[in-house]
Amino acid sequence: MNNETKRNIILENYKNPKNRGFKNTDTKEYIKSNTSNESCIDEINLMAKIKNNKIEDIRFEGEACAICISSTSIMIDTLINKTIEEANTIYDNFENMVNEKKYDEQILEKASIYNDIAKQPSRKKCALLPWWGIKKIINEYDNNSKLY
Repeated sequence: MNNETKRNIILENYKNPKNRGFKNTDTKEYIKSNTSNESCIDEINLMAKIKNNKIEDIRFEGEACAICISSTSIMIDTLINKTIEEANTIYDNFENMVNEKKYDEQILEKASIYNDIAKQPSRKKCALLPWWGIKKIINEYDNNSKLY
């Protein structure tokens, strides 16, 4: 994919992000997380609804740069309807890609557009921030499901 196409996808997901807002959401069914970047304005609040080891919904609110908001939107689009196991595999591959380690581009779907983000080290955290948030949610879900 060429850089212009990547740029257009990032801008589209920044201007029209998926699942922004918590309105009309029964928050009792959702696990929440907050991630922020202490060196800029990026702050993302996530809520995810997970039932029977499957991510049914992810919503977000927050203020952030174009990379962070678009990464959040693309992450949401990629992870909804995935099992926890699939989400963990996608997460691991995304983190590997951003850190210039071996990864499977097919698993990442549209999230692979950030494959050059390592060339801009200051932007890596912007792209990773929502992914760290969803990882917190998945870990909390895993920990709570073991209690029952």
